[in-house]
Amino acid sequence: MKKKILFVVTSHDKKGSTGENTGYYLGEVSHPWEVLHKAGYEIDFVSPKGGTPPVDGFDLKDPVNKEFWENKEYKNKIDHSLQPSQVNSNDYSTIFYAGGHGAMWDFADNTELAGIASKIYENGGIVAGVCHGPAGLVNIKLNNGKYLVDGKKINAFTNEEEAEVKLTDVVPFLLENKLKERGAKFEKSGLWQNHVVTDQRVITGQNPQSAKSVGEAILKELKK
Repeated sequence: MKKKILFVVTSHDKKGSTGENTGYYLGEVSHPWEVLHKAGYEIDFVSPKGGTPPVDGFDLKDPVNKEFWENKEYKNKIDHSLQPSQVNSNDYSTIFYAGGHGAMWDFADNTELAGIASKIYENGGIVAGVCHGPAGLVNIKLNNGKYLVDGKKINAFTNEEEAEVKLTDVVPFLLENKLKERGAKFEKSGLWQNHVVTDQRVITGQNPQSAKSVGEAILKELKK
């Protein structure tokens, strides 16, 4: 019985005061899901508020998005995402924070999710995230009192990418800056380049283009 994998998706549906919709980015769920699902892992979904999370990047021309969206079991699972209080950390080998701009508003300060991630990591599990998903990593503290990202190579949506989508002044903080403040050794590539880094069971990817590679990196780490 392989331990399950927990995907975290945002419950937040607006980009600040712009009125623009956001949510979890579909490709950042579907691409890692495809890799891990095909490898035989069961995946559960949690969101800060539970229930049906808002979706962004809704593109069914992407065949992997379409496969996920039309998978009745998994569509039902994500539409009935767990609340953090319903999660037993011991059931999971891995926690993966999917991106989408909504994550910038409701991941960092969610102490329940940070507690779940900390327990999974201290149990020898994997903590992962892609794009804005690593917003969920900024306040995770370990038993030794240090931040999870402190001293580790970490990657996420960059300041340059945030500027490119013109949301630098909209997001509550800049993810790259916050991770550096927490002691992360931040790595990055150019705009929209696939960039994934693994360091001591923490796996992070830069942007939507990195989503499948994050799934592959998780799988590689799980096989160790």
